[in-house]
Amino acid sequence: MNCLDLRDLTRKELKAWVQALGLPGFRATQIFRWLWTPGVRTFDEMTNLSKALRTELHQKASIGSLKKLDLRVSADGTTKFAWLLTDGRIMESVLIPERNHFTLCLSTQVGCAMGCTFCHTARMGFKRNLTSGEIAMQALAALEHMPEAGRLKNLVFMGMGEPLANYENLVKALYILTDDHGLNFSWRRITVSTCGLLPQMLRLGSEVDVGLAVSLHAPEDSLRTKLMPVNKRYPLADLIAGCRQYPLARRRRITFEYILLGGLNDSVKHAEKLARLLRGIRCKINLIPCNPSHAVPFSPPTPSDVESFRKELLRHNYTAIVRKSKGADIGAACGQLYAELNGAESANCASLS
Repeated sequence: MNCLDLRDLTRKELKAWVQALGLPGFRATQIFRWLWTPGVRTFDEMTNLSKALRTELHQKASIGSLKKLDLRVSADGTTKFAWLLTDGRIMESVLIPERNHFTLCLSTQVGCAMGCTFCHTARMGFKRNLTSGEIAMQALAALEHMPEAGRLKNLVFMGMGEPLANYENLVKALYILTDDHGLNFSWRRITVSTCGLLPQMLRLGSEVDVGLAVSLHAPEDSLRTKLMPVNKRYPLADLIAGCRQYPLARRRRITFEYILLGGLNDSVKHAEKLARLLRGIRCKINLIPCNPSHAVPFSPPTPSDVESFRKELLRHNYTAIVRKSKGADIGAACGQLYAELNGAESANCASLS
């Protein structure tokens, strides 16, 4: 099997590779367009290339693809894909219906090393990083599945894994996904989530213009460390200081994600501490009530506690939104980040548009 997967390359990298073969640079744009055309699987389908060139490409490179292992559709229209990778690993992505468009939640790793105690993916441990092509192909595969491809507008990197722990491949995938000769997604419609890898977070803000979502989940170090071991490396004071210096475009805000765990972090007192912690940061707060699950030792908050928490944040003039989890009946809702297929474990994400 040819080892070079052309879908792992940005157009700039593809141009360098093509020119190293002694070909003119414009061939890279032609090839790149074909690589990211839904439904194209082989070099033989690249009909504006000569047969000799197609043969040469076949001899020297390959075109990666994701094999659909499983597809489950929720009563609310959410679709969860399980993809079989070439090494036998499984990863998932989730297509989420919104009012007049779709949001795709993408994975960046198989498993996760962050160890968050409320997350099913943490139970898998870390298996491996996805390549840039495997990351970007989740969008291509979703477009192939959709009858109205133009309605896929938002990309959120909130699936399996910690995106910033796979930084180089993540950024390459972002350039692939936004290339106007490829899938041409808008930078403004992309959000990358992190549990708080501070150096990579600041690097991301300096290199690309995407939305940033920070998984917070507690307003104090003692509790956050119990929930999220990463807090030992980057405690709240450092993380929040990093958020304050994060370069935001004029119309962007940082999204803070806060999962509400019944009786643990969902009191008005916690909301007041959260309000003080985030004071002065241009942000919005997504409140995500924990979904009941036998696999994690947490309970959902009561509706009244959720509303009291939200009202306290509103009192401090924050934009606070309670996110309705979608896909609960297929294990695709927030807090249900675990699936088992043929003995292999995988994970998925919550809705965020």
